[in-house]
Amino acid sequence: MDAATGSITASRNGSARLAQWLGILVPGGHRDGALGSQHLGGLAPCEMCYWQRWPHWAALAIGGLSFFLPRQARLLTLLAAVAIAVSGAIGVFHAGVEQGWWEGLTSCATTTRGGSAEEVLKSILAAPLIRCDQVQWTFLGLSMAAWNALISLTAAGGIAWLTLKR
Repeated sequence: MDAATGSITASRNGSARLAQWLGILVPGGHRDGALGSQHLGGLAPCEMCYWQRWPHWAALAIGGLSFFLPRQARLLTLLAAVAIAVSGAIGVFHAGVEQGWWEGLTSCATTTRGGSAEEVLKSILAAPLIRCDQVQWTFLGLSMAAWNALISLTAAGGIAWLTLKR
């Protein structure tokens, strides 16, 4: 690693390179898991589920850029880790709402399809009401939000550690 610029040089520090890969593999896996559970598994996401997805999308883009901008690779990898950590923090909040530890959203949200007022109303009335305070699926006693929190926060810490390690 070039200390003056913070870039990952042609010799490629193994830890920094691993961090770069984790910076795209972790959010990519979360994206695939979320979309798979939604479209293949039939689990409709609540509003906070969507909130957890956005930072992973950002991390994917930022982490991907780190491969094309080698002089800024270290900074971009750290920013990807921050975005992953943000998703994990939202996951902690969502898991707490599911467990009743604190109050979540006071309003519900739904997606609509159609253009006319009648079509939009039909879409709203046909859409399932997905509550953020009810767990739809668990594995080993943890909800998807809790798994996101656990994996994202652990991965973000690991990516930061690997990136900053000399």
